[in-house]
Amino acid sequence: MLVSMKQMLADAQKNHYAIPAFDVSNFEMVKAVLDACEEERSPALLQALGVDFNGKGLPMLTALIKEASEHYTIPVCLHLDHATDFDFIKAACDVGFSSVMFDGSTLPFAENAAKTAEIVKYAHERGVTVEAELGHVGNAMVGNEADSVQNEDPEDTLTLPQEVVKFVEMTDVDALAIAIGTAHGVYKKTPTLRIDRLDEIVSVCDRPLVLHGGSGTPDEQMQNAIVHGITKINIFSDIIVALNDGLRDKLNAIENPATWPCYVFEDAQKRIREVAKNKIRTFGSNGRV
Repeated sequence: MLVSMKQMLADAQKNHYAIPAFDVSNFEMVKAVLDACEEERSPALLQALGVDFNGKGLPMLTALIKEASEHYTIPVCLHLDHATDFDFIKAACDVGFSSVMFDGSTLPFAENAAKTAEIVKYAHERGVTVEAELGHVGNAMVGNEADSVQNEDPEDTLTLPQEVVKFVEMTDVDALAIAIGTAHGVYKKTPTLRIDRLDEIVSVCDRPLVLHGGSGTPDEQMQNAIVHGITKINIFSDIIVALNDGLRDKLNAIENPATWPCYVFEDAQKRIREVAKNKIRTFGSNGRV
């Protein structure tokens, strides 16, 4: 059975650690991450993006993770990552997601708050946790955009503490993703987290705080952010790099074009497990179950 992200993050907030939230797109990624969490006795926070739900992807991936959760002895949460469409968020709630994120970070403050509040009402009536974003975490190199660049200064889109207070009051959101200097994807340059801004936000916000763009951010910076109040850190690019590197090396090494998928994916799964276990230990969520 899937559990609420609210429950997971409450313990992380109380005991001063963070849970790595891993985006997973298929069976191999799901299994590798859940195996790592089980080995490390860490809560498993699995995320999925809209790009994974083409065709019958939404019910199929949801069913896979819901069934998989029954075969592990750790709590598992299924979280919808970076959704912007209310109808799609409703569909995710209705099909069995235990948590959703509405990303209205590019909207004007009032519109972001109003839409978040509407989604919170719908989700809470179904026992689903809601994460929102205030400030804006931009993109470095993501997806299929091989030539994309980090074209905005993170300093221009940092979360404002005075807006946090009003936003939480207006929305009753369960968790808040904040912008303190990270970006999504593969960095062109090493980020520098604004811990002073994080401290200002923590001083006025009682909700669990989320850091997006954890892949590629130096471990010591993330650990410092955890000390200062971050309870959830999103990881995707590091997992994708592990998957793609493992597949490329294996496929370049095998000669039999009919090699079974369980062997084709074995190195990729091993590398994903290693990445996941490293993040779990770095963020301090190991041994929490």
